[in-house]
Amino acid sequence: MADRLNGYRILILETREEAQFSRLLTERGADVLQCPMFTIHDAPDAAPVEAWIGRFIAKPCDDLVLMTGEGLRRLMTVARRTGVDQDFVTALGKSRKFARGPKPGRALREIGLEPQLTTEKPTSEGIAEMLSRVDLAGHRVGLQLYPDKDHSTLIGAITAQGAEVDAVSPYVYDAQAAEANIITAIDEMAQGRIDAIALTSSGQARRLFDVARAHGCEARLRDGLARTPIASVGPVVSEELKSHGLGTDIAPANDAFFMKPLISAMATSLGKTAPRNAAR
Repeated sequence: MADRLNGYRILILETREEAQFSRLLTERGADVLQCPMFTIHDAPDAAPVEAWIGRFIAKPCDDLVLMTGEGLRRLMTVARRTGVDQDFVTALGKSRKFARGPKPGRALREIGLEPQLTTEKPTSEGIAEMLSRVDLAGHRVGLQLYPDKDHSTLIGAITAQGAEVDAVSPYVYDAQAAEANIITAIDEMAQGRIDAIALTSSGQARRLFDVARAHGCEARLRDGLARTPIASVGPVVSEELKSHGLGTDIAPANDAFFMKPLISAMATSLGKTAPRNAAR
């Protein structure tokens, strides 16, 4: 059946919003193997996050840059816990809001707000490029950061425009907790048990190789990827794959770099052959 994935076993590397991805794949009939890549926790010290929210409520930033939807949701969790969520939403409404791709926009809409501008490229470089086209001189810019990334270049680009940056990091990653899952996923690919691996962020590809190197099984990972079609949601992921000497086998049509078009592309591509499980 066209646009279906019945019987195909798809590996997804869970990060922030892969629960939705898993649901969409399952609805198309896929057998989804979910591989959590890390666990997300609130910032271990809540005081700086609470203080940032307090500053924002007392004097809303002129501009707010949201790097992830997870970040805004974590900020809202802290605001609710401290009983200032309505005041925080009101303050957010007074700022000009910039979103790094569609995910922060979805998080804003959950609280009744909209981004004024969204990057075409969901990267730090895309944010810096977008901000370079607007006037930030004399502005106070709230910047929500995410873990495992050096944000100094972005912060420097904003301050170079004459703005003051007030940054907050509302969550952290616990990467080691998921390493066993990643090793299992590598073994499943190497044994030919996966019909396709679907990547939705460049960090997923980096994480695969980091864990494989740490456990001495990079050759096994490469063997598994060589025999498993790789589906990439967009050019940022494909560039990361290229940096590891890998190509993209499946990509969304018409530059529609989102989950649903990626799933449709997988259904079209994989539908040309029978599921591997059916062949055994």
